Amino acid sequence: MWIGWCEFDFLLGDVRSLKQKRSVVKPIVAELRRRFGISVAEVDHLELHRRAAIGVSVVGPDQRHLVDVLDEVERFAASRPEVELVAARRRIIAGDDIA
Repeated sequence: MWIGWCEFDFLLGDVRSLKQKRSVVKPIVAELRRRFGISVAEVDHLELHRRAAIGVSVVGPDQRHLVDVLDEVERFAASRPEVELVAARRRIIAGDDIA
């Protein structure tokens, strides 16, 4: 078993309230969940209006599958016109590495 996750750090456009931020972030989270069938959540910068961090995770039988899925997810995240992807941090580990 392999476990992979990625955290995306976004800079939001002209957002002036947390309500506006939700209206930008929530559709991205929902589309990631729907399109890729992965676990997704807003994980950081919760009180900042113009920043958002979204974390995704996936579990699979082999490393190659996880790399392919996370590559597609990262391309999707980078292609969103309403946000700017500032950074993406990724980690993949084997299940037997967890103690």
